[in-house]
Order: sequence, then structure tokens, then C-alpha cells
Amino acid sequence: MILSQFRPLRPYKNLLALLAFLLTVWYLLFWSGSSGSALESVQLEKYMQQSPSVPATLVKSSVEWSNITLRHPPKEPLIQLPVLDKRKRLRRVQHAFGPESIADRRVREERRRAVRGRTINDWNAYRKFAWKRDALMPISGGGRDQFSGWAATLVDSLDTLWIMGLKEEFDEAVAAVAEIDFGTSTTSTVNIFETTIRYLGGLLAAYDLSKREVLLQKAIELGDLIYSGFNTPNRMPVDNINVEGAKGGQGLNIEGRVVSASPGTLTLELTRLSQLTGDPKYYDAIANVVELFYLGQNETALPGLFPMWVSMSNADVTSGSTFTLGGSADSLYEYFPKMYALLGGSEPKFETLTTGFMETAKKYLFFRPMVPNNDDILISGTVNAWSSNETQLGPESEHLTCFIGGTFALAGRLFNREEDVEVGARLARGCAYAYRSFATGIMPERYNMVPCDPDKPCKWDEEKWDTEKAKWPEYLPHLPKGFTTARDPRYILRPEAIESVFYLWRITGEKEWQDFAWDMFQAVANGTATPLASASVRDVTIAKRELEQEDYMESFWIAETLKYFYLAFSPPDVIDLDKYVLNTEAHPFLRP
Repeated sequence: MILSQFRPLRPYKNLLALLAFLLTVWYLLFWSGSSGSALESVQLEKYMQQSPSVPATLVKSSVEWSNITLRHPPKEPLIQLPVLDKRKRLRRVQHAFGPESIADRRVREERRRAVRGRTINDWNAYRKFAWKRDALMPISGGGRDQFSGWAATLVDSLDTLWIMGLKEEFDEAVAAVAEIDFGTSTTSTVNIFETTIRYLGGLLAAYDLSKREVLLQKAIELGDLIYSGFNTPNRMPVDNINVEGAKGGQGLNIEGRVVSASPGTLTLELTRLSQLTGDPKYYDAIANVVELFYLGQNETALPGLFPMWVSMSNADVTSGSTFTLGGSADSLYEYFPKMYALLGGSEPKFETLTTGFMETAKKYLFFRPMVPNNDDILISGTVNAWSSNETQLGPESEHLTCFIGGTFALAGRLFNREEDVEVGARLARGCAYAYRSFATGIMPERYNMVPCDPDKPCKWDEEKWDTEKAKWPEYLPHLPKGFTTARDPRYILRPEAIESVFYLWRITGEKEWQDFAWDMFQAVANGTATPLASASVRDVTIAKRELEQEDYMESFWIAETLKYFYLAFSPPDVIDLDKYVLNTEAHPFLRP
């Protein structure tokens, strides 16, 4: 009886099927939704997980760093990783992207292919001319070592190769990495900061993506070497590890003064290593450093911010009068909200450290520059401060500072501070503005602008600009209006501007950020291209048919800059910001 009640519907079955077919065709012709990108990611994952085309055999390093007896061992019991509260859900970071039109997808994919093509070209040049060296010399076609000779570009590029689906290249690189000897070095000292962010970060991210066990084994070897850098009387890290001293286990000589980013940028990598291995010693080491910054945050001349220079030997992070978010300090601040995310919000110190520095930076470091079109942008400068009531703003910024727009947007979303997402957008637009202002379309390494009076309307004043630029002996007549210097006119393949543009795209979903990214990529690709690969540019303030270049390609060019360009044009589920935390070298770590 029940089935018979549906018999009158049978004449409409063909009509319903036709309507369903037409709707499907319409959808495929005009829209490509997130499900399509998800399918693409799944297919890529399956492809990359296939058996390696080049087998990787672990070659253990000549020094068993884990077996060395330390003169200054950690106090027992070790500080454990915070227990994740599975009931706690962090706020969503990424924009809820909807369907994408076929026209938009076509444009985006063309741009993504362009970035991928450039990456393949530059990787092949490294492979041909500088294989297993730290960096490629993209003009002469040689190799150069500056980071212990452990093939920095190779290790740094691993996850980029994976993300771009370059399976054969990835497999070959993993096989080469498996043979690196972390017991020998081309230098007598190992820089703990660079080794952590480039090498350890690269190994951990490549493992998180591929689950190739050999990568985790090499990460543990290197992590134990880095851990020896904490073998000091107060268990604070050295800036440079004396290799022979570390081998003997004797206490290392800790420097009297280091840049704050050096000890402050070890947290993500060593935390992730503890998460993956279950060994708390790595987290214990950095937990003491975090505690030092946490207790000192409100004891500085600008409470909330830390001076550019700190002393690990004296365990002092409060003395000093120069404050910046740029070089020497940048990634210290970048890691505060990222550590909160990596630990699933289980360590509240990182929220305090994050919101504390953001409030002070907004008050003292950020300024709106006077520009001809009266654009509502922000620039991050430098402050000399002897107290919170005695400060002097230096309106000089640098490419390294451009990361801060993305960090503000990320923290704003994590901590439900939407006004800070907008602050991040204004900061990122400031860097995009600097790119577009110069004739080459590329921002110089370091420059000055004219700050507007925060108590008055910010409008272009040609006479004021003339007066301000006359104060700078470095002023050059070809600089764009609004700029008073370009003290360092180089572009050394840096990623920070596209980094923030990528974050703003993923967090807001506003298409202007992809347009910024494409303009930046075209300018950078044109200016840095050599017959072999990509090179740094000596002066981006003057447009020439052929820009003068330097014979050096940093490992972060493929690891960060090209990766961020690629991700800006990829479906949003490729390295989803709600699943991954990217370290300061753009290496993605899985959020537990």
C-alpha cells in the first residue's frame, strides 16, 4: 500500500532526471566549488604517497648526539608538553570559501602554473650546478656553503617539492637528505637560529606531509645537536654552537648579547619535535626560554615589547632601548600566536605574549605614512625608548618587517580580535604599496617614509615632503613621492611581503590579495631572472632593461617566497591554516 502511493510520481522521473542533469552541467560550466579542490588535494596526496622512485637509506651521522653526557643537564623533572584539551576548539582561521567560477579558476590556475614553472626551473638549476651545496650561484653556475654545508637549499625545499606535486624531485631529495652527516660541519660553529628554522623546520614539515620515516630520524639527529646548544650553566641557548665543544659535552660559552629573535625562534620546531617523538626534553629546553620572556614582558622600557638585543648569559630580556618588529626581532613575535595554535590553546602564556606585544606595537611602532593618494595604509617603524613616556619613532622600515601584517591577521582571528585583522590588512597593504610605488615593482630592503601626525587628518602635503626629504642626506631624486630614503636598495629574494598577502587572502577571502600577489610575482620574476635561475637584485629603485644582480640564490627563495606565491594561487585546502602552522621559513607543521 505504501509503495503504491508513489506510483503517480513515476511520470515525473524523467523530468527530474533531466533537471538534475541540467543543474550538474550548469554547475560544472560556471562553478567549481571547494569539493573540487578537496578532490584535487586527495588525488595529489595519493600520488605523492606512492612508493619512492628513488629509495632513501638512512646513513647515521658520525656523532651520536643523543649519547653525549652534558656538563649542564636539565633539572628533573622535565617540563612536559601541555595536555591538549580535546573539548577546546580554536577559532577558525581561514575564510569559509564558497564556490569559484570557472573563469576565476582558470586565471588562478594559470598563475599557479607560472609559479610552479619558475620553481621547477630554479630547482633544476640547483640540482645541476649546486647539488648538496647550501646555495646556488645563479649567474656563474656554482655552489656555495654558508650554513654548515648540509645542503640548505635541498632541505629547505623539501616541502615545497611535495606541495607542488614534484614527486620524482622530492624522492631524489629525500634520498640525498638521508645521507647528510650532522656530525661534521664546514664551519667551526653552527648557528642555532638558522639551523633550527631552515634544516630542522624543513625536515619536520616534510615528515608531517610525507610520513617518510627517514626524515624524522634525521630530524632527531639534528634536534639532538641543537639540544646541545642548551648545555650552558643557566640552560639558556647559545647563539652559535661550538661543534668540537658540543661533541665533548663540556659546557658551552654563552654569548653576552644576542638578537632577541635568536633564542625566541626555537620554540615551534623543538615543540613539534617533542610532539612527534614523545620525548619532552626538547620542549623542556624552550619552556625555560619562554618563561624568561613571559616574566619579563612588562618589565621593559616599552611594556609588551622586547628590546632588539637581549642577554642569555644574564637571562635578561628587559634591558635595552631599541624596539622593532623587523630584522633581529621579527620571528620572536611571529612565534607567539603560532605556538598558541600548535599547542591547541593549551598554554595561555602565548595568548598573553601575543596580545601584549600587539597592543604596544599599535601604540608605538605603527604609523600611517603620508602618500600622494592618501591611501589608508600602515608601516611598522623602529622606536628608541628609555621609558614609555620618553620615545622617539624612527620612520624606517624594511622588507623583513612585512611579515607583521600576516601575524596580526592570524592572531586577530585566533583570539577573536577582528579589529586586529583589519590592522594586519592595513600593514600588508603598506608593503604592497611599497612594491607598487617603485619603477621595478619591487620593494627595496630598507626605506624611510614621512609619518602623518596621528592627531591630524593624514593628507598629502608636497611642501612637507620636500622639507622632510631635505633632512636625509641619502635622499635620491628618483625615489617615488612619499619616500625619503632607500638606504638599502636591494631585493634579496625575500618572502615577507607575499607571506602577509597570502595570509590576508586565506583569512579574509578578499580577491584584492590575489591581485597583489600576481603583480608582485610578475615584478619579482622579471627582475630576478638569470639564464640559469633567480638572483638577488642590487638596486630595485631604478628601472633598467637589465637589473644589476648578485650571484646568490638564498635557500628561502624556493622554501618560502615561491611557496607563498604558489599557495596564494592554490585551492584553500592546500596547507589549510586550520590544519597547519607555518614556521618562519614557511615550513608547515601539522596542528595536533
